[in-house]
Amino acid sequence: MPHIDYYFSTLSPYAYLAGTRLEEIAAKHGKSVNYKPLDLPALFMRTGGQLPKDRHPNKISYRAQELPRQAKKAMLPLNMEPAHWPMNAAPSCYAIIAASKEGGGDMGKLMQAFGRSIWVDDKDVSQDEVVRACLVEAGFDASIADKDMLSSAETYAANLEDAMNAGAFGAPFYVTDDDQRFWGQDRLDDLDAYLSGDL
Repeated sequence: MPHIDYYFSTLSPYAYLAGTRLEEIAAKHGKSVNYKPLDLPALFMRTGGQLPKDRHPNKISYRAQELPRQAKKAMLPLNMEPAHWPMNAAPSCYAIIAASKEGGGDMGKLMQAFGRSIWVDDKDVSQDEVVRACLVEAGFDASIADKDMLSSAETYAANLEDAMNAGAFGAPFYVTDDDQRFWGQDRLDDLDAYLSGDL
């Protein structure tokens, strides 16, 4: 089945602000989504980027303006100073990997549950009880959080290498099966237009 590779981290506010638009676009065009959560700080370091705290003050101040604008456009609430961010994203990303393999729930809702936990509800998605609650909210069995964690860890590491090979350098990053690349949730309209044959 034609697909879209989706590289992201639960740490990314922009992945949260994508809402469920990727899933809607994929369904519209008859494509599946390969969810590929990865170590975003490692991706930054390997592609010449910087962690938000290490960026030039000009970039930091721009981000402080841009995130609220994007949240307003997406009609999603956003706390600019979440209590636990940045946290260890691996547990939530492992759960996403396991849920994607297991099926039985709504991946778009799961993505939003993690994003809202960080960027609205001041929760720490490295904590087991938060991970389980997000899984249940999205229709998955909470026990998925404990399934084959070694395999999920290996996939998490492999996703970083896949992202490098696919040309990704940030998140969210979308790659079509014919190697068209789109960076940022603000490029989802371009992804839709491309898949429609208009770009």
